[in-house]
Amino acid sequence: MPTKYIFISGGVLSGLGKGVTAASIGFLLEARGFRVTTVKCENYLNIDAGLINPIEHGDPFLCEDGTEADMDMGSYEKFMDKNVLRHNFVTMGQIYQAVITRERSFAYKGEDVETIPHVTDEIIKRINEAARKDKAEIVVIELGGTAGEYQNILYYEASRVLKIVKKAPVVHVHVSYLPTPRHLGEPKTKPTQLSVKFLQSMGIQPDFIVCRGEKAIDKRRRERLAMFCNVDPDQVINNPDMDTPYAVPIVLEGQQFAQKILKILGESDRKPKLEGWKKFLTRVETSKKKTIEIAIVGKYFATGDYELRDSYAALLDALDHAGWQKGVTIKTRWVNSERIEKGEPAENLLGGVDGVIVPIGWGPRGVEGMITAIKYAREHKIPYLGLCYGMQLAVVEFARNVLGFSDANTTECDPDSKHPVIHIIPSQKEKMARRAYGGTMRLGRWECRVKSGSIADSAYIASGAYDDTQKKIVGERHRHRYEVNDDYTKQFEAKGMQFTGRSVVEDLAEIVELPQSMHPFFLGTQFHPEYRSRPLSPHPLFLAYIAACLV
Repeated sequence: MPTKYIFISGGVLSGLGKGVTAASIGFLLEARGFRVTTVKCENYLNIDAGLINPIEHGDPFLCEDGTEADMDMGSYEKFMDKNVLRHNFVTMGQIYQAVITRERSFAYKGEDVETIPHVTDEIIKRINEAARKDKAEIVVIELGGTAGEYQNILYYEASRVLKIVKKAPVVHVHVSYLPTPRHLGEPKTKPTQLSVKFLQSMGIQPDFIVCRGEKAIDKRRRERLAMFCNVDPDQVINNPDMDTPYAVPIVLEGQQFAQKILKILGESDRKPKLEGWKKFLTRVETSKKKTIEIAIVGKYFATGDYELRDSYAALLDALDHAGWQKGVTIKTRWVNSERIEKGEPAENLLGGVDGVIVPIGWGPRGVEGMITAIKYAREHKIPYLGLCYGMQLAVVEFARNVLGFSDANTTECDPDSKHPVIHIIPSQKEKMARRAYGGTMRLGRWECRVKSGSIADSAYIASGAYDDTQKKIVGERHRHRYEVNDDYTKQFEAKGMQFTGRSVVEDLAEIVELPQSMHPFFLGTQFHPEYRSRPLSPHPLFLAYIAACLV
């Protein structure tokens, strides 16, 4: 069948759940046996998300091939249970770069290069490339931002050109927010009406309106949206806040959303396979009976006077996945490491938690607070998990307080340290010297060999997660420039710290542990297990960590 397209746009505000809606539609179509792929179109002129401050745009999602992408790509992987790659992620920076490079090589043969058709053609080309590479029958394309922004107009133009000019089968789903002001107590439709008018002014009539909000809309609101937005009432879809976003596919299925989309695309409906997902949701509900609290000690929480979760989105998802499988709900305690650094006692901030995690991070700000938190977790025998920077700083803490190297540090924070127990990967030195930051770290999937009998080994065996069980090899995702300095390895091992995972290619330290004779669970990974966690297959190391927190 010819490729068919579903465009997902957003209205009123950002962060309202377009990614979850797109992933849920993809999930429901795949559950019916259709071959589906996804494309995220971002507005910014960055080539990827790797250099964007996580407070500005959330946690960049790390793909298997090393692409540093938007966090919605993680939603696609988790709902559809398959890897997304570079061709599934488009930024306006990539588009302009490709068009200008082509113009400079005379590929347009003297034409004057314009936004329409050349930029829009490049967008359509990228969408079709994703369909071809993933052998997809249907492409779900999520348009970043909200309708009415100048940055994303060309993506909307591309969708219009596909449908009107190229006569392709296109469905347009508009996800919009219906606020319920506390003093009124009813969902208001006017913001969505105005958002749809923006679409219509661009020559786009949405086929569906997906209504996000605190509450489900009623018949009255559905009728008003139908009247003022020129859609059938049956094509106004409820998507209210849920306890978990993983319930959204079932909510949409209850309204026959996938069937309605397929009808417009000219496809017959098929019986979906949803049993496994429904069992998973039952497990989520059952897990509410028990709660444990884990402290996340980081520095990317604040945005103005407010705190946000998006900077550590993949980590929070991985904790939820593992907690649900273990029959427990995870409560997180946010600990800004700068508070510890400024003198607030660690016991005041970490006392009573069941576990401590130090996640991804960059640069010296807040680092001393993280090191103090790690020391507290180690000395008080609280289960500890260090992720990337959290592993490196665990090595620094051990060097200072067990090996006795009081000035031990990472050269990222102190280039002049006499005991640089963490230093830059040699291949990265030249890149740093010429300020080649974008897309130049050790990125993507690399193989790691795990030591038999270690905590990590037991975790991978229990989940059947080894790529090669006999050789104890597993592939994990990386995003870093610094590594453990092997000049100190023997001194660490003499005092009990074990290096239980090493990269197959470069022999870099990938996993550090303390034996259970010294600590019930103390483990750090140079790689990022959080990016490979899925709802139906939580990451083995998170499962082991949650099990330790439950003891």
